[in-house]
Amino acid sequence: MTRSFGLDVGSKTLGVAISDALGITAQPLTTVRRSNLRADLAQLRRLAEEHDVRHAVVGLPLNMDGTEGPSAAEARRVGAAVAEALHIPVEYWDERLTTVAASRALVEADVSRARRREVVDQVAAALILQGWLDARRPQVTGEEG
Repeated sequence: MTRSFGLDVGSKTLGVAISDALGITAQPLTTVRRSNLRADLAQLRRLAEEHDVRHAVVGLPLNMDGTEGPSAAEARRVGAAVAEALHIPVEYWDERLTTVAASRALVEADVSRARRREVVDQVAAALILQGWLDARRPQVTGEEG
């Protein structure tokens, strides 16, 4: 299996996570401070080459009723640009409440407020990617033959 990126697209930052080579676990990697799409893509390209990434999962921030709003449109715009610039397939994953879950996990881990601000987007990206990885994994029934 190949490594995958998890991307949490925000207006100011882009949280980046990466899977292990077996596609079992997701780990936070970095937070890209967004400036313009070209620069953002250059940073992602460098990271993809460095980590041999061949696939990306972009968090899709749906509204609570499941509809797509402006944030989802931006995530799709960035995802399409990633697919084109990095020449890798991109999938989208419902990311409702992942930033809330990431913040909660960091508070429970007693991470300082300043450090939480630095890593919350990459932890959210890891939650997005881990959800996608878990959904693709064959389910074990617990019954042995």
